Amino acid sequence: MTVIETIIIAIVEGLTEFLPVSSTGHMIITQNLLGVESTPFVKAFTIIIQFGAILSVVCLYWKRFFRLDRTPAPVGSTPLQAFLHKWDFYWKLLVAFIPAIVIGFIGKMSGLIDRFLENVEVVAVMLVVGGIFMLFCDRLFSKGSEQTRLTEGRAFRIGLFQCIAMIPGVSRSMATIVGGMAQKLTRRAAAEFSFFLAVPTMAAATALDVLQLFFGDEADASWATSDNLLMLALGCVVAFVVALAAMKWFVDFLAKYGFRAFGIYRIIVGIVILALLWSGHSLVMVD
Repeated sequence: MTVIETIIIAIVEGLTEFLPVSSTGHMIITQNLLGVESTPFVKAFTIIIQFGAILSVVCLYWKRFFRLDRTPAPVGSTPLQAFLHKWDFYWKLLVAFIPAIVIGFIGKMSGLIDRFLENVEVVAVMLVVGGIFMLFCDRLFSKGSEQTRLTEGRAFRIGLFQCIAMIPGVSRSMATIVGGMAQKLTRRAAAEFSFFLAVPTMAAATALDVLQLFFGDEADASWATSDNLLMLALGCVVAFVVALAAMKWFVDFLAKYGFRAFGIYRIIVGIVILALLWSGHSLVMVD
């Protein structure tokens, strides 16, 4: 993979990771348009540069991400309740993250997730289906979406919505934002919590994939040369910068215009992938 290809793929990752358009589908199209072979290094690259995107969330929202609730706990709180009150933000992140831990572990161990990931047609169909849904989801969920406060129950239900994104092409961002809106959160509040939830979710998924690359049944670290490691560093930096800009733009755009434009875009991308498949092109799936 050349430097230019590295930068282009990292830009695509940074742009699409937090937008409700499915980064997986875009990585398929990008790699094939560039003619990049799915080597062990390319597979590792597409996994590891997610760390750049993760860091962009922490950087953009660092004042809110690294914080404890300093307000007094409610009168009559038990020591545990007082502790949870102080660590309220992280506790609700954990509550929302629990469904992904359980369902993700079952899906990974059963091989179901990997079988979905190997099916490009599933990605394309879900892009179209998700796009059609997004044309109408603003009408379905925006009414009454006035809450900015996140309760434990709402956090857990958003976590359940996130699990839908284990089907490639659904988009983790779309699933969690819609989940937040279904819990009556405003679009802005739902999008921001989606970003926060991405940190533990993506960190855990990326760490698991990296461990499998090095220690799994088909482990092969021969790609970890000095040149390739430099490419990885470049990819992480580019993904970080682009994701930072994309998130800032996306929150304002979503709050003002909603999902419709993204729905139309997803339908177009899904149809493009299906057209390529049906015309005989062999699209290589990436994790």
